[in-house]
Amino acid sequence: MTTSATTRVRWLLVFWLFVLSAVSYLDRVNISIAGGAIVDAYHLTDVQLGKVFSALVAGYALFQTIGGQLADRFGPRRVLTGGVIWWGIFTALTALVPANFAGALLAFMGVRFLLGAGEAVIYPAANQFVSRWIPVRERGIANGWIFAGVGAGAGLSPPLITYLMIHYGWRSSFWVCAALGLIAGGVWFLLARDTPAEHPSISPSELAAIESGLTAPKRGEGDAVRVPWKHVAKSANVWALTVSYFCYGYVAWIFFSWFYRYLAKVRGLNLKASAFYSMLPFLAMLVCCLLGGTINDRLTKWRGPRVGRCLVAAAAMAIAGIFVALGARAEDVRVASVVLAGGAGALYLSQSSFWSVTADIAAGSAGSVSGFMNMGGQIGGAVTGSLTPWIAARYGWTASFLVASALCWVGAFCWLVVNPLNMLTTVPEISE
Repeated sequence: MTTSATTRVRWLLVFWLFVLSAVSYLDRVNISIAGGAIVDAYHLTDVQLGKVFSALVAGYALFQTIGGQLADRFGPRRVLTGGVIWWGIFTALTALVPANFAGALLAFMGVRFLLGAGEAVIYPAANQFVSRWIPVRERGIANGWIFAGVGAGAGLSPPLITYLMIHYGWRSSFWVCAALGLIAGGVWFLLARDTPAEHPSISPSELAAIESGLTAPKRGEGDAVRVPWKHVAKSANVWALTVSYFCYGYVAWIFFSWFYRYLAKVRGLNLKASAFYSMLPFLAMLVCCLLGGTINDRLTKWRGPRVGRCLVAAAAMAIAGIFVALGARAEDVRVASVVLAGGAGALYLSQSSFWSVTADIAAGSAGSVSGFMNMGGQIGGAVTGSLTPWIAARYGWTASFLVASALCWVGAFCWLVVNPLNMLTTVPEISE
């Protein structure tokens, strides 16, 4: 292979991370679509269903940092493959909880908790991949593609799960999701390598372009410098990102957990109409992830990372708060669906900023640091899974969305104190 024959291996792998991202959200959101059938079959309440939702996100949150450390140590290829196999198994086990089982609620919570624990590796491992494979100038759009999988997977869930439920029963949807995950994970293992230098298909010119654009200093081949945890714990950047991502996660998981049921039960749409309108937020997420990543990279190149990463994220979250508040108060269900979808899309304009900044500042610890940040986001998701129906039962569903709107503004403010130029690896050692 000559240097003139430049390959695009990194973009093939980014695309497959998009696929894995979509499958992971298909496996998460499927239960919110099947939730009505499960509630009826097992005689659960919405509050109990909320506990099942929260169990998945709790497992996901608790294992974020561990997932990041595994990715930093063993590389994204093996860690992601193992994670996909794990969550395929527990997606299938969701369908095996027997009918008329007295402990069904605890069984669902246990299975979904362990599913979440397995899924915890995906984005920290993907961010470790980004730090090793993607030049800084391309990280916004790369993360945009990876997280566009969230919208693709979650958006595919309503029509796919509804079709399978109508024709084959709710259990079949979990079997199909599990099979898709195992296939996607097998392809990833065959395609991926942990570093560009290890990949047999990469051209010398692509390898040179990647290595010239990386920020992580090296100890040796394929071994980026890792950041001591005391630097992470003392970093104002990391804490601001984590608090902001808590707010982000709280709002995002209202759409993943409750939006379909909100349209069907509260707004009175039938099964097919709910499936259609509940797709809108996720389609908006897909489009806005890609748009946000493109804006992120271009503004970063033009005006620097404070504008391209931080101000874009702050503005996006603030706009999301406005849309969510307006959508919750809209009288017409279709108008409400479209406006709330606009809020979800605006929220996801900020997505690539979170992950690009952690890849930029954390060097060889991108997996661990982004895992710590993502733990904050998933704690927010676990809280919304249980708190949203509680607020709705006491104060109404409008109040639930207004709380989410307020948290968007808190998350936007946190971005104003982030300095993406403050590398964790440049923090001096402090003697103890």
